[in-house]
Amino acid sequence: MQFFIDLSRFSFLQYALIAAVLASTASGIVGSIIVIRRSTYIAGAISHCVLGGLGVARFFNVVYGIDWLTPMVGALIAAVIAASIIAWVIVYAKERIDSILSIIWAMGMAIGITFIMKTPGYSQDLMSYLFGSILMVSTSDLTLMLILDAIIIAGTVLFYNRILALCFNEESAKVYGVPVGLITFILHILIALTIVLLTQIVGVVLVIALLSIPAVTASRLTVNLSTMMVVATLLSLIASFGGLYISYTPGLPVGATIIELAGLIYCMVLLGFFIRRKLR
Repeated sequence: MQFFIDLSRFSFLQYALIAAVLASTASGIVGSIIVIRRSTYIAGAISHCVLGGLGVARFFNVVYGIDWLTPMVGALIAAVIAASIIAWVIVYAKERIDSILSIIWAMGMAIGITFIMKTPGYSQDLMSYLFGSILMVSTSDLTLMLILDAIIIAGTVLFYNRILALCFNEESAKVYGVPVGLITFILHILIALTIVLLTQIVGVVLVIALLSIPAVTASRLTVNLSTMMVVATLLSLIASFGGLYISYTPGLPVGATIIELAGLIYCMVLLGFFIRRKLR
């Protein structure tokens, strides 16, 4: 019960719960699209490139006193740049997409580590960037997360039919006049915004897991994309709230606990389907 007592007393726990709601909403919506398109590797490249933006922003914030350039803002800039490059390669370039993703993945990590290590002061922040720091969410972080959530929801609603066509049959989408290039860019920007949201919760390393596990679980329980988004959002919320609750008293890492709980839910769903088949 200590968790609920402290929840009513401490604002950092209340902020953490709000952040979990915002992140779970984006995770359920965009994660479902990623799973349907089988493009988790693209999300992986963008998420690891985010570390570069975090490191550069922290360096300029500390060394040159640029207050507005917070790590979250740096992560947003890096994610949008990486997503735009990947979308441009997919639509226009002739390069192998796996090669480009590998380069973006490695360069983002390398740049981030370099700038973090060159930043004066204590470098323990690296661990929070890699594995999340939901209990350290500030009001400015929540404001940015709310804005990103609104953009993700609005973009998904406005372009839902076009995104749906692109996910299931790109060639047919072209025949029916869907602007595939534009929708590809929009979709990758939505992925970038979602990754920035989730980085605050589970960190760079575990972003792919929170994007994919609830969506994969939801895909076993639903038959259409819109329902899958709703179920994935609920599963992500359960994992986020449950992970925060379970980890609080024993002092476990929150991000890792959230992912472990999401994985456990997925295994339980698989076990349920297995038992159901055997009974039939």
